[in-house]
Amino acid sequence: MTNPKFFILTLFLISSCITSLQAQLGFCGGNSGDPIFIDDFGSGTTDGPELPAGTTTYNFTTGTPNDGDYTISSTTNYFDWLSLQDHTSGDSNGKLLLVNASFTAGEFYHREVSGLCENTTYEFSSWLINLSPAGSCEGISIPVNVRFQIWDETDTTLLSQGDTGSIPNTGSTEWEQYALVFKTEPGQTSVILKMRNNSNGGCGNDLAIDDILFRSCGDNVTITTAADEASLVVCEDQGSVSRTLTATPDSSVFNSHAYQWQQSTDQQTWVDIAGENSAILNTPAVTTTTYFRTKIAEDIVNVNNDLCNVVSDVFDITVLPIPAAPVSNGDVTICEGELGTLSVNTQNSYSINWYDAATGGNLILSDDRNLEIGTAGTYYAEANSTEIECASTTRTAVTLTVNPLPTIPDDSNAFLCENSFITLDADIENVTYQWSTGATTQMIDVTEAGEYAVIVTNTNGCLATRTITVIQINLPRIDKIVSDGPSIVVSTANSGNFEYSIDGISFQTSPIFEAVQGGFYTIYVQDSKDCGVVTEDFYHLVIQKFFTPNGDTVNDIFEPDGLEVFNSVTISIFDRYGKLIKFGNANSTSWDGTFKGERMPEDDYWYLIEADSIQFKGHFSLKR
Repeated sequence: MTNPKFFILTLFLISSCITSLQAQLGFCGGNSGDPIFIDDFGSGTTDGPELPAGTTTYNFTTGTPNDGDYTISSTTNYFDWLSLQDHTSGDSNGKLLLVNASFTAGEFYHREVSGLCENTTYEFSSWLINLSPAGSCEGISIPVNVRFQIWDETDTTLLSQGDTGSIPNTGSTEWEQYALVFKTEPGQTSVILKMRNNSNGGCGNDLAIDDILFRSCGDNVTITTAADEASLVVCEDQGSVSRTLTATPDSSVFNSHAYQWQQSTDQQTWVDIAGENSAILNTPAVTTTTYFRTKIAEDIVNVNNDLCNVVSDVFDITVLPIPAAPVSNGDVTICEGELGTLSVNTQNSYSINWYDAATGGNLILSDDRNLEIGTAGTYYAEANSTEIECASTTRTAVTLTVNPLPTIPDDSNAFLCENSFITLDADIENVTYQWSTGATTQMIDVTEAGEYAVIVTNTNGCLATRTITVIQINLPRIDKIVSDGPSIVVSTANSGNFEYSIDGISFQTSPIFEAVQGGFYTIYVQDSKDCGVVTEDFYHLVIQKFFTPNGDTVNDIFEPDGLEVFNSVTISIFDRYGKLIKFGNANSTSWDGTFKGERMPEDDYWYLIEADSIQFKGHFSLKR
């Protein structure tokens, strides 16, 4: 009879083993090596070829795969399945493995993978997708659910397994990758990969598989220097350089570490560095760009087997060549007041710095192939690396010449007399002319007011613009001339800088002439710009505004002045009621303020003077 305690312990150990083996899928937690086995199922438009014997119990078909069938094809256009390309990047008519699950769950793929290394951790991965469209099978489509298993080469020891879990039919055409990590045992160089359906077939559970991959799995290994450099960039003129590199594995996979350092000039071909098998490398002195890395494995016997090892990060020692001096695009000539653009060409990987001297000097502009500047002189362009200070040994000179502008008079005003013309002069010689009127001569005649511009261009092609504003001066237009007591007042119908005269010789700016004796006058009005004179004849009759007949001999008589120039004169004086108080002719034009010998009272009185064909009317005051 079996010992009950032994039986319980046995169950516990079996249970623990199964739990360990049924771990979840997962990727290598460290650094994955290069692929050592890959099956992308080839390419072409013809279905097949059939998987090797013993790989599957499913039936191979070159037509539509029914339940329990599989095919290898470049198309998924069967049933109502999703139409998609294979997962392998870059191939044309790439093929994939199509599996229509059998009605009974179980194994559908079985393959041995050999050439592995003993006592080494590996990552298996594959890409899967559910081919059933969303909503198929009236919404109850059977999901895809695959179990991956890695067995030893005797097919008796399960090394690792994991399930994808249910992959529903969402209608997505995005492939998903699933992975499983396992470790070979001592003396073991082959394993068996198995794929099993966890769900029965029927409506749904239709899948595609592509890019089955095995690669080693090891630690992540970083390479640093004592200065914590991850890489090094130097200039060629620094001579040879070297560094002490330290490899630091994260021990996420390996329990022990074996090393083999390598170097390369192109990161394609790597050469072992003899005797360098520790975590530290004193690099050889290099004068050209060189790359360093170390291969790493858990066991010294595996470090040089690329099926067993992984590689570290790469430490770059980049030696930059000294740039050639940039090539000038030519000297530049501009006109005063403009900006010139000096430019050079160089390789795209270099930047350009501008200086004011061939050596040393001041930095004017950095990292620009074009220098925009307006000051005449020679400027120097230097090519430099964008990564570190690694400059061309010489600088390229580019000269900016600044030509002067034509010297022109300031903008000005010119005055145009009404109904006349004026000649405008650019007032500069030995240049070409372009007037806003279209004329190309130095001088032009204009008859209208306005703004006239002339562009003058000298022999250097530099130009300047002068503007002349033409202002029209209109002749005065006399509106009226009136006598205001002894004054003559002139009014014009337009405005201007007018001058006035009553003799044509002496002019004044005031339109009022004061204390002028009565008589015949010619009134002259002209503009101050000498654009002409207008005249008008005027009879100036001086009428007192009041008189005071009080016997003091001062202003005792009302007597208009200026009537003597007329041949025939009559004068009538009325009171406010229209009564005729005085009537006289050329021989009796004055009034002493009496009527029939009686003094008239203080009041306003009206006069009517008829002189030849002219009438003068108005009123005056009598004051006692």
